[in-house]
Order: sequence, then structure tokens, then C-alpha cells
Amino acid sequence: MYINSAYLNRSLVDFKDKSRPLIVGSCGTYHLYTRPRLPTHRPKGRRDFQLLYIAAGKAHFYFDKSEKDTVITAGHMVLYRPGEPQRYIYYGEEQTEVYWVHFTGNNVTNILRHYGIRTGMRILNTGTSLEYSRIFRQMIQELQRCQTHYPELLTLLLLELLIRIERQTGREHRQKDAYLNAEMEYAIQYFNKNYSSNISIEDYAASRGMSVSWFIRSFRQYVHTTPMQYLVERRMANAQMLLETTSYNIAEISTLVGYDNPLYFSRIFKKQKGMSPTEYRKYSAADV
Repeated sequence: MYINSAYLNRSLVDFKDKSRPLIVGSCGTYHLYTRPRLPTHRPKGRRDFQLLYIAAGKAHFYFDKSEKDTVITAGHMVLYRPGEPQRYIYYGEEQTEVYWVHFTGNNVTNILRHYGIRTGMRILNTGTSLEYSRIFRQMIQELQRCQTHYPELLTLLLLELLIRIERQTGREHRQKDAYLNAEMEYAIQYFNKNYSSNISIEDYAASRGMSVSWFIRSFRQYVHTTPMQYLVERRMANAQMLLETTSYNIAEISTLVGYDNPLYFSRIFKKQKGMSPTEYRKYSAADV
């Protein structure tokens, strides 16, 4: 097992310091090779903040006093705030490599929020990066060497780490947003073109490699209505146009907008528009 750690003023005691906005108290790394397991359990947490970076392998965390572990894989960071119970285990067979940093200050929460880490965020999908490891190793060296102005440099290094985290997570969110936007625009175009067909939301989602629940939730977030309600609205809008501009009978219009049963079509139309198709046609004709 490889261990390399260092502490501000060479003190192993966790502390709370409000003299400056952001203060790095300690930093270190563990890399398990032969040791079978390395558990940590702090039922009352610590007085400072702790950020752990899983650089390789995986770690097992027990959040909110749960007896079931949450497996955190390489490419993620975990943030503990002051007073939060801490319990996690590293296993040698999983070749876990982890870096950690403890920090405190009088403006930590606002600084974290400024870099996109909001209250309640615990697991950060940061990806793996040699830059993360470099920053952690440099913080360890600064704490060990205690050269001129090293506390200030430690703060700058931690801020650099937070900036790199924000860039990575922001890029991930933008990629997710781009994918979601493209998929929702495709769905809208597909529904607009094929609204008169017998469209199954389940089959459509499966054809695009999406779960039904994710598709419905994402579509609603993008369009502010469900996929089925969007289809109904498209069908009713086209039914209105046909009632106003053609002499097709109700059964023909029902078929043209995607309903095999004219009675069912009439019920849906009345529910949406407040009057039957026949009444709407008379109303629109009288209004001309």
C-alpha cells in the first residue's frame, strides 16, 4: 500500500478556521496494492470539508447511515461537508487509487457554489484527468515543504482544481443537453410528419434506444407537455383545419388524423375543444 499525505502546520487534528475564505488543511493519496481493505468510519463527520477523488479502481461509500454500499468508480469525486457522517471502504483487490483534500474557511459554501457545486451535491462525475492528480500531488508537496507563502499557493491550487472540475462537469452537461435537444427535435419532427399513424410511445422510445420514462420526462422538460398529449394536440389542430376548410365527413377526418374509431375521435375532440366536431364545423362556418 502506498501512502503520501501532509498536513497544515503538521497537525493531524481537523479544524475549523474562519480567518480566510478558503484554507487547505491537509491533502494525501492512497493506492492499495496488497492491503486487503482500508475502512474509514467517522460517525460524526469532521469539522472541515473533504473532497475525495477516485483516480483508479473503485470505492464503497455508505451514505446517510445506510448499510448498503454505493460503489463509486474511477472518474468521480465525493464531497463531504462539515458534520456529515463518513463511512467508506477501499479494497486492495480493486486496486483503488484515491486522492483527498480537507479544507475550511469563512466562505467555502459560496466558493463551491460559484464553481457549480451546489448545496446537496455529493457525487461529482468529473472524469479522470492527469491534471487532477498533478494538483493533488502539488498540494501534498507544498504542505510537506512549507515554503514561503505556501498557504496562499495551496488555496490557488484548490481553486484550480475546482475550476477544472467545473469545466469538465459543464462540458458533460452541455453534451447531455445537446443530445437531449437533438433527440427531442427529432421526436417533434417525427410526430409532426407521422401524427396520423398509429404511433406507440413505447415503440418509438425503444427505436431510439431510450427508456420510456426517460423519453417522456425529457420530452416534457423540452416541450412542456407529454409526447402523447403533443400528438393529440397535433391531431386536433389538423382536425380543426379539415373541419374548417374541407367537406370531409367526421369519419373521414377521424381517419385522416389518426383515429380508426370516429366516436372515440369525437370524444377526444370535445374534451380538447369544448364542443363536438359537428358543433365546431357549424360554429366555424357561422363565424366566417
